[in-house]
Amino acid sequence: MTEQSPPRSVDEIFEDFSARRNGLIRALTTDVDDFYYQCDPEKENLCLYGHSDSNWEVNLPVEEVPPELPEPALGINFARDGMEKRDWLKLVAVHSDAWLLSVAFFYGAKLAKAERDKLFKLINSRATVFETLSGKDSGKPKKPQAKRPAKIATKEARVEEPEDQDSEDAPCPLCLKFYKKNEFWIGCDVCERWYHGACVKVTPNQADGLSHYKCPACAKR
Repeated sequence: MTEQSPPRSVDEIFEDFSARRNGLIRALTTDVDDFYYQCDPEKENLCLYGHSDSNWEVNLPVEEVPPELPEPALGINFARDGMEKRDWLKLVAVHSDAWLLSVAFFYGAKLAKAERDKLFKLINSRATVFETLSGKDSGKPKKPQAKRPAKIATKEARVEEPEDQDSEDAPCPLCLKFYKKNEFWIGCDVCERWYHGACVKVTPNQADGLSHYKCPACAKR
């Protein structure tokens, strides 16, 4: 499958990461029967790829050396029939998480330290593929989020957390601050990230008149 031109900025790399992650989650949840069937142990070494268009693919590893991108785990099909299905899927999920990080930081290798830190915070705000599959994300398995209309945030009230403290909610991608009580946030219908209204210059009254919202990064694409 042909990939898009390489992402360069933090926002572009995170968007690429999110799309690949969504494809992998689809393979291991909604499309799991098809994925399981394609991973025939009688075939050669197979890999699970998540692509930047949110699709997934089971295929042989690339032949070029060195590869254009880090390669996912090789030979995931060989263990399929030697393990419980649930355990095998979790093993594939863990390897998929490792691959997602390797691809993101392959693209981000030339970023400045502060930008790499921002990229990791954005990535760490999302549940891993393993957490999603095993039900450790908010207590139950979740499929990739469906698109939603622009609206004010409905997150629970909370105090602002230090930047180095783990959080189940993503910070605003622009200011990296977390949600606080009575703040107005708006969600992007393309990348599904949430922003402070003030950071993207959208007021609650303006949001009420929107049926679809694109954040500044997605609007440029």
